[in-house]
Amino acid sequence: MSVTNTSGRRKTAVARIYLKEGSGIITVNGKDHKEYFPTLPLQYVVNQALEVSELLGKYDVTVNVKGGGVTGQAGAVRLAIAKAIVELDAEKKPALRAKGLMTRDMRMVERKKPGRKKARKKFQFSKR
Repeated sequence: MSVTNTSGRRKTAVARIYLKEGSGIITVNGKDHKEYFPTLPLQYVVNQALEVSELLGKYDVTVNVKGGGVTGQAGAVRLAIAKAIVELDAEKKPALRAKGLMTRDMRMVERKKPGRKKARKKFQFSKR
């Protein structure tokens, strides 16, 4: 039985996963993934890599995720699962790459600038 350990990141969320052969149970921080990610779009994102590689229900996934919000955490889990699948079977990589699952999304929150209300928004200008 092979156990694969990989990590994925999205925004400020970091996910560490352990992928092993099993019945398709996905556990996130000690909870079922449907309980941790309650909305269907987030559940779809988590399952997407397994679905594309046709391995849904064949591997158990244990996830430790921290940082960011739920959307960033779901994206981090998806990237980690995709990387683990490629580590097990390199022939799955073209299918995962075609769906954009192998690319780390580098977009981060832009920092607040001095003299501004937020990163780009200015304070209201009054001529008089």
